[in-house]
Amino acid sequence: MKRIETSIPDVILIEPKVFGDARGSFYESWNQRTLTELGIDVEFVQDNHSKSQRNVLRGLHYQLEHPQGKLVRVVAGEVWDVAVDLRRSSPTFGQSVGFGLSAENKRLAWIPPGFAHGFCVMSDSAEFLYKTSDYWHPNDEYSLLWNDPALKIDWPLNGEPLLAAKDAAGKPLAEAKTYA
Repeated sequence: MKRIETSIPDVILIEPKVFGDARGSFYESWNQRTLTELGIDVEFVQDNHSKSQRNVLRGLHYQLEHPQGKLVRVVAGEVWDVAVDLRRSSPTFGQSVGFGLSAENKRLAWIPPGFAHGFCVMSDSAEFLYKTSDYWHPNDEYSLLWNDPALKIDWPLNGEPLLAAKDAAGKPLAEAKTYA
């Protein structure tokens, strides 16, 4: 696996080594020892799998009392993935980074605790898998407003996104609860 830096140093893209031949392909999608060598030393407690159609936008989600680190990847289709730094003590507070994840490029992304996370589907449908470093706590989940101009996120949408009610009602950064 190869570590690829992003404009926010704590958010990391990971490119696996893919071995292919006439039969198809093989790659490791997760290896604890390798991730530790890449600087991601975390214990995962939960796996999640979502399937969404084109223009679905999920996020920007975070948990405040039970922050989750997420190792994310796409196994079918393509998404635009976004992380927003919500750590007030960070030099990149309020900044976002976005990148394409797809079944074709097989990249993974590490979104550390302290970040809001979301994605929009760019293909007809997409299946999105992610490991989390803490359990989901529905009473501790918050949504940052996906289209807050302060975040300067250039979502590659074709028209208006399909949103859950909680995402449509997300708080702008100026009103959001954040980390210390």
